[in-house]
Amino acid sequence: MKKAKLTTVQGQPSFKISTNTVEAFVTQLGGHLGPVTFKIGTKKIQPYSVAPWATESTDKSLNPIIKVLRGDFFCMPFGGNDKSYKGEKHPIHGETANEKWTFESLKTQGPATEMTLKLKTKIRKSTVTKSITLIKNHAAVYCKHTISGMTGPMSFGHHAMLKFPEKEGSGIISTSRFLRGQIFPGTFENPANYGYSSLKPGGMFSSLDNVPMADGSIADLTGYPARKGFEDLVILSADPADEFAWTAITFPAEGYLWFSIKNPRVLASTVLWMSNGGRHYAPWNGRHTGVMGLEEVTAYFHYGLTESAGVNQLNRRSIPTCVEMTPDNPYTVNYIMGVSQVPRGFNGVRSIKSSPEKNELAITADNGMTIKVPVFVWFVTGT
Repeated sequence: MKKAKLTTVQGQPSFKISTNTVEAFVTQLGGHLGPVTFKIGTKKIQPYSVAPWATESTDKSLNPIIKVLRGDFFCMPFGGNDKSYKGEKHPIHGETANEKWTFESLKTQGPATEMTLKLKTKIRKSTVTKSITLIKNHAAVYCKHTISGMTGPMSFGHHAMLKFPEKEGSGIISTSRFLRGQIFPGTFENPANYGYSSLKPGGMFSSLDNVPMADGSIADLTGYPARKGFEDLVILSADPADEFAWTAITFPAEGYLWFSIKNPRVLASTVLWMSNGGRHYAPWNGRHTGVMGLEEVTAYFHYGLTESAGVNQLNRRSIPTCVEMTPDNPYTVNYIMGVSQVPRGFNGVRSIKSSPEKNELAITADNGMTIKVPVFVWFVTGT
């Protein structure tokens, strides 16, 4: 077992974990996973976003999550948490994304290297164990969060953020089927505060290529970056009957795709946060562009615990937005993110299926091309 060693990476003391195919850093503050380098053949791919102010001196009142902002992080409760919940006032995306994590272990056994960190939450007492596992020859990150000793309803989620090449439409967005799509029903960004949004608040849709805009036109969300100068957010609710749900971004010019795999009975919905220069207040200042949050959640949009635990438009339709935690029954959230090279002509993802042994993915493009990717799908399906 190796001892903890902190390395400052892009402004943050971080713990390192690596194999022959992945090198990843996890920040001590907030437990943000990033940067991550995937090594495939001669390619080194760094798909995740790191905030442009990461190494700058910022206002001391800035929430730690915004100062650190990078890669992927675990949120609990998920959302802004502007309203207190039964006397609990949680920070934006919870203590798990803002407080210091304690290093527990870094060990290698066979092809697996695992890093374990822990955080004891104070606002509502619990112990959260973060496990990041890398497998030799797998270009994937296996994330597990175990919540122990907690009582009451809780929302949660992963908050992955990808940085797209600045060319419009450089990435093709694909998802597994969803039962319901909706644009954030409130004011996502307020022009009075120098923030701007373009989609129709509360608008419903059944396909990513047919989403209503505020001006009455139609947006196609399958290509990104798009709608420069705006910030928008939508939620897609997965079918819990599916064995697993997935999200994928194909970058044809760069020759690779990024994907995530989840259990839709644990992480019920996907939030797409399109951040393309629509925030002109500090520290964003119009420069956070070409970033998309691909956030796998059990939550009601990004409102926070009060709205997720209360009656809302999703749970009225039997789409969970919280889980009732019990202290004697630890709750585990598993999640996989990975990349793969794609051949020339691979034009977006039509389907992702697992092998019978649950140790490989078959990823098929819209034009029928299929690639095989080593991934332990059983990590999220449980079988």
